[in-house]
Amino acid sequence: MTRLPAESLDRIADAITFHPETAAARELRQALGRFATGVTVVTALGPSGPMGMTVNSFSSVSLDPPLVLWCPARSSSRHDAFVAAQAFAVHVLGAEQLDLCLRFTRNGEGFEGLDAQRNAEGVPVIAGVAARFDCVRHAAHEGGDHTVVIGQVARVTVGGPDDHPLVFAAGRFGAFQAEGR
Repeated sequence: MTRLPAESLDRIADAITFHPETAAARELRQALGRFATGVTVVTALGPSGPMGMTVNSFSSVSLDPPLVLWCPARSSSRHDAFVAAQAFAVHVLGAEQLDLCLRFTRNGEGFEGLDAQRNAEGVPVIAGVAARFDCVRHAAHEGGDHTVVIGQVARVTVGGPDDHPLVFAAGRFGAFQAEGR
């Protein structure tokens, strides 16, 4: 692999250009934060029972076959259990579900006190979300400090037509409202 030359922060008009390996991690994180993402909760059945994780690294991969991906951090205490899971569900959260998002962050309550059902693969699923993708593990690949987990979609459940997604950008949560055409 050819290494790009280390560069200092260069200003071009109002833009800043930097090499990610020579800049502070905060600079890269702020640049990535300019790309708004949806917010999901990924669930699986782990060795100790139901587990979930709030995730914004969710994306579609293919329509034929239907594949999606998400990327758990290797530093997560739940990483190994999620990567080993043979099935998982990705829950796309609606704008009003910030409490559900926070429930599955590092120090959140998780499934404690939450009424969750199980899908055909035995994965705990949460009702009332904007959309849910029930997946069977297709592959897992190393990806730096994360693992790229690819799932083949077995079923899709879609919420009501007025569900607006919860969005994460620039370190903050918000809602997406479409502009009129």
